[in-house]
Amino acid sequence: MTLALILAVTALVLVIAVAAAGGAAKLARLDGATYPAALTRAAVAFTAVLTLAAAITGAFAAVLT
Repeated sequence: MTLALILAVTALVLVIAVAAAGGAAKLARLDGATYPAALTRAAVAFTAVLTLAAAITGAFAAVLT
């Protein structure tokens, strides 16, 4: 049960991160950015979502332990 929950939450976080990266890239292209600049913005958004998820997980772990 616990392993399945961990895998499901991990998959959900990755899907949200990819969606945020895709949205950032699309918005950058609509703003007139080049493809390398749009890819850079997408990578920053992807990393930011994963970092936020790790920080929230660490905060929950500290509170619940």
